[in-house]
Amino acid sequence: MHSLVSCHRLLDVVDLVESDARVQVVFTVAPDVFANGVHEFLRETGALVVPWRQAIRERFDLALAAAYGGIHELHAPLAVMAHGAGHGKPVRPPEHGGNLAAQTMTYGLDPQRLVRDGRVLPRALVLAHENERAILRRQCPDAMPAATVAGDICFDRLVASRARRDAYRHAIGVDAHRKLVVISSTWGREGAFGGVPDLLTTIVDGLPADRFQVLALLHPAVWGAHGRRQVWAWTRDARAAGLLLPQPTDDWRAFVAAADYVIGDHGSVSAYAAAAGIPVLRPAAGHPSMTEGSPQDFVLRHAATLDVSHPLSAQLASAPTPNPALAAELLTSRPGEASRLLRDLVYGLLGLPATGLHRQADPVQVPYS
Repeated sequence: MHSLVSCHRLLDVVDLVESDARVQVVFTVAPDVFANGVHEFLRETGALVVPWRQAIRERFDLALAAAYGGIHELHAPLAVMAHGAGHGKPVRPPEHGGNLAAQTMTYGLDPQRLVRDGRVLPRALVLAHENERAILRRQCPDAMPAATVAGDICFDRLVASRARRDAYRHAIGVDAHRKLVVISSTWGREGAFGGVPDLLTTIVDGLPADRFQVLALLHPAVWGAHGRRQVWAWTRDARAAGLLLPQPTDDWRAFVAAADYVIGDHGSVSAYAAAAGIPVLRPAAGHPSMTEGSPQDFVLRHAATLDVSHPLSAQLASAPTPNPALAAELLTSRPGEASRLLRDLVYGLLGLPATGLHRQADPVQVPYS
């Protein structure tokens, strides 16, 4: 585990095999600037957590990772997957020193992340989409034998969770007479929260409380980089006006599945929401360019723009939903199949025959239950 985001993704995968009596799951937290809160969260789940220094001395039958820091130190066949909606972040090769004229690469599918000392690190590189295989072939052909397209388990669980929408809304106190507006922000100055500091208060104040409930999902890195106390202080006025602010350990999919609208930036939550058929609007503030053809790029191009200087409720009511089918097609090449494919992959890497019945993607837990 590197962060709470990668932690949630890996728990989805671990859940597919950890009930098998032949499998012992051990967790560790790699050194990472965004690792705040991961140890505590894992221990709250009852997980067996070993120190990183111990983990890199031991040998394991398989290591799962959803980030790249320190993975070269592990002594195990390695399966690496994205921790968000595919691979949409462009980066420039370090040898160009940030030269804007240099050709960009897609983060996570580049040699800098996948190759060390001439050796491809992952035994299995888990991809969500065939498009990513094409990018990998161009950027890091040596890693092609490791590539496997297994879909997106996070999206599959979000789709399954939409059936429990009423239960989620009841749990967070949203009745049938109000619309739930979820504001999603990734981390950094280009995120909605960092780029538009008064956005939360403006939206809460601009929507009638008898008709709307506003909830903010801040990327766990926001909490990790600034500290819970600071985030709590920055959002005090908005919370006093009625904003709901889940903790970074809460499963964001429950709140998105319950939403009537999502106001989001270039982060993965916006892409997942659009693919699940939820109307998505993006703040008017500038957004970074994303990998062309990625789900994030699709949302930035097709989501309605929210202008906070004009009446908000009318903009919500008239906001078109970015084509959910097309958004989903860009997100995963194996819709509804990720649980089966990932389970088969993990058992294959462990060298074990799969036992028991395969489960479909489960809805996420009702919050605060």
